[in-house]
Amino acid sequence: MHAFEYHRPKSMKDAVSLLRKVENAKPLAGGQSLIAALKLRLASPAALIDLGGLEELRGIKLDGGTLNIGALTRHSEVASSKDVAIGIPALARLADGIGDRQIRNQGTLGGSLANNDPAADYPAAVLGLGATINTNRRAIPADKFFTGLFETALKPGEVIVSVSFPLPKRASYVKFRNAASRFALVGVFVSESAGTVRVAVTGAGKDGVFRAKNMEKRLGENFSAEAVAKTKVSPDNLGSDVHASAEYRAHLVNVLAQRAVAAAVAGK
Repeated sequence: MHAFEYHRPKSMKDAVSLLRKVENAKPLAGGQSLIAALKLRLASPAALIDLGGLEELRGIKLDGGTLNIGALTRHSEVASSKDVAIGIPALARLADGIGDRQIRNQGTLGGSLANNDPAADYPAAVLGLGATINTNRRAIPADKFFTGLFETALKPGEVIVSVSFPLPKRASYVKFRNAASRFALVGVFVSESAGTVRVAVTGAGKDGVFRAKNMEKRLGENFSAEAVAKTKVSPDNLGSDVHASAEYRAHLVNVLAQRAVAAAVAGK
């Protein structure tokens, strides 16, 4: 691990000021990804700006047709929240399946999204629900937030403040997890709301999370597992590694999408 400065600001204003002033500074949320990268020397920031003391970035609120979740809200808090269970139960189940208990008690929504690991679960939920990522500068639609492997639309000095999820009519998330890391080898999030269907896939794409537009079209016509079963998934833009080939991932996308739709129809 390389040497670095450590700062723990007491306000969002101070945090943003430090990120602007200190060259090559990185914001620190739950630390479940960044600290591991530091230990492996995959990241070498000059300074860490610890956001952990900013209570204004925490909390969950169900407001009409929107579920608002603060960026520093931990996975375990999302999983156990009554508001999340009422508004988007699929999101609560997704959060409860992230990593192990230690990771769920430390990892945060904002940290996961800012890191944008190609096998992470939250990106699928954000894209699959058409959520909005709110930063200290602007509101970014999910379709414009994820820009590539470990890359997002966030600019230097920009920090995620909260995420606004529109409440769907029904939704579900199913993943085939890596037995060791519990990351998604493939994960599929399906939602339907006001005649709009979204299908987001994580763990499979060469460029990270993506929407399966062909499945969305079929489901828009007939929201059923049978409709998805007839939709072919091309392996051309999917990744291959030691865990699975692109062809196997293509097969999993189809199978998991069917299961997610069936679960959504059943209200599970």
